[in-house]
Amino acid sequence: MTQTELSVAITGAGGAGVISVGELLLQAWAREGGRGLLRKAFGPQIRGGESAALLKLTESERYTAASSYQVLLAFDWNNYSRFGDEIKLAPGCIVFCEEAAEVPAEVMAVKPDLVCLPMKQLAAQAHEEGRVNMLALGLLGQLLGLSEASLSELATQKLAHKPLAYQQAAQACIAAGTGYGLSCDVPVPVPGAKGCWYISGNQAAGLGALEAGIRFVAAYPITPASDVLEWMASPLEQLGGNLVQAEDELAAVNMIIGAAFGGVPAFTATSGPGLALMTESLGLAVASETPITVLNVMRGGPSTGIPTKSEQSDLNIALHGLHGDAPHLVLAPLDIADCVYTSAWAVQLAQQLQTVAIVLSDQFIGQSTAVISEPQRCAALEAAATEDNDYLRYRLTESGISTMATPGDAGLRYTADGLEHNEAGTPSARDDDHQRQLHKREHKLSACSYGDAWARAEGDGELAMVCFGSASAALCEAAELLAEQGVAARTVSLRLLAPLQVERLQAALAGCSSVWVIEQNHGAQLYHYLRGQMDFAMPVHSYARAGPVPLSGAAIVAAMKEATAA
Repeated sequence: MTQTELSVAITGAGGAGVISVGELLLQAWAREGGRGLLRKAFGPQIRGGESAALLKLTESERYTAASSYQVLLAFDWNNYSRFGDEIKLAPGCIVFCEEAAEVPAEVMAVKPDLVCLPMKQLAAQAHEEGRVNMLALGLLGQLLGLSEASLSELATQKLAHKPLAYQQAAQACIAAGTGYGLSCDVPVPVPGAKGCWYISGNQAAGLGALEAGIRFVAAYPITPASDVLEWMASPLEQLGGNLVQAEDELAAVNMIIGAAFGGVPAFTATSGPGLALMTESLGLAVASETPITVLNVMRGGPSTGIPTKSEQSDLNIALHGLHGDAPHLVLAPLDIADCVYTSAWAVQLAQQLQTVAIVLSDQFIGQSTAVISEPQRCAALEAAATEDNDYLRYRLTESGISTMATPGDAGLRYTADGLEHNEAGTPSARDDDHQRQLHKREHKLSACSYGDAWARAEGDGELAMVCFGSASAALCEAAELLAEQGVAARTVSLRLLAPLQVERLQAALAGCSSVWVIEQNHGAQLYHYLRGQMDFAMPVHSYARAGPVPLSGAAIVAAMKEATAA
C-alpha cells in the first residue's frame, strides 16, 4: 500500500545526533528517487537543549510543514515535550521509545502503536562505542524500506573525519537497527525520478549569489544565517573570491560596501538583529549608489526573540528601516528551490540598478533541507544602457542609471559619496541638487522593467490569497483544500516586494470578490503595507500568525471559515 506523504519526527537532546539521523534518512530516500523535506527544530540554547528532525516524505515538491506525524522516535521524553504544538501526532501513529511507562499522557491519548525497545542496550551490544542515533537510523531505515548498505555508506561518508572505530561502530549499529525484527509497517510514498538535488535553502541562496557573480562575502555568524557563510566559503575560494568573518555586523556591511566601491560584487548574510545594525550603512550604499546584496534569514523576534524558529517579522525593517528617503530593493524567495533564482536575481538587480537589495528568507526555508528537481536559474540581465559621453558619476539620465567607474579606470574620476551631491559627485546642500538626486535614486527603481518574476500567480476564482516568501507553500496548500470543497481560489506569492508592482498586482486580482493576505508575523505587516500602497476594489482580510508553529493550509482555511461564519 502507498500514500502521497509520510511524516516522521525524531526528537532528543542537542548533541544526541538527532539531526544526523534525519539528514541520512532523507539522503537515502533521495537515492531511491524519493522527494521530501527535512525541517530542523532546535531550542534557543547555545549548547544542548532540545532538537528535532522533522521529515516529510512526499511524491511532490510543494513542501509545507507536516500537520501531524505518523511516526515518532523519541530518544527521551523531556526533550519531546519542549516542542509543544510543533509536533502533533496522528491517531494510531507508530511511536518508538525506551520504556512504555514513561510515555506522556498526551502521546497515549492518540492511541499509538508503541514500539518499546532498549535502544541504549542494543547500541551497546552492537559495538562497544555504539551510538543510539545510528541504531535509530537503522530502525527507521527498515521501516521505510531503505537498504542497510545505502544507510551505512552514507553514514561512513558523513563520519569520514572520525576515527575508524567510530565509523565501524556506526555501521554495526545501523546493521543492528535494520536487522531488528519490527512487527509494524507504514505505507510510504512512491519514489519518483532519480537524479535530484539535496539542498537547504541557505545553500541554495549561496549558490544563486555565486552564480550571479558574487566574489566577496563578509559576515558575522548569526542564527539562522551562519551556514550560508559556511557553505559559501569553499566554492567562493575556488572561484577566486574571498570570504571574511567580520568582528560584527557593522564591520561586515561596511566591508562589502568597500568591496563594491572597488568594483567587486559583494554579499552578506544575517538575521533580524544584524540587519538592524546594518541599516545606517545601507543608507550609505543607497546614497552613493553602491550595489550590495544582503540576505536576511528571518527568525522570531524582537530582540534575541526565538533565534532558532521561523517568522516573517522583518518585513517592516526591510521596507522602511533605512533613514531618510532611501529607495532600495526587497525580494523574498518562495521556497528552497526558489532561493537559487531569487538570490541570483537580487544580485543582478543590485548590480544593474546600483543599489541595495535585501533578500528576505527565513529559518523555515533557510535551515530546512529538501529533495528537489534541478532548480530554475535566473538568466543574466541585459546591461543597462547609459547615456554618458563625458563621465559624471551621478549624471541625471532618462533611466536614472549613470556610469559607475571603479578605482583605476583610465580617464574616469572615481567618486563615491554618502553626502548629498551634484551630478559630478561634489557634495552639495542645494535644494535643486537634493531634489534631483532623490528623484534619480527613486526613478531608476520604479522605471525598471522587472518582467514576470515579480510574483508567482496561479489559479483563478473570485477568492484570492496573497503572501510573500515562504508562506507560498501553505498558501497553495490552502488553495488545494478549498478546491476539494468546491471553492476556486487564486494565489499570488510576491517575490518582489519593493518596489511593489502595484499595476501587476491589481491585474492579478481583477475580478476577485475578496482578498486574503497571509503571513507569518503578529503585526500583519504585509497586509498594512499593501493597504498603504494600493487601493483595493474588494474587501481585504488578514490572516497573520506569528511563529514558531509553521503556517499550514488547514489553519488558513479554518481562519477563513471562522471569519465568514462571524
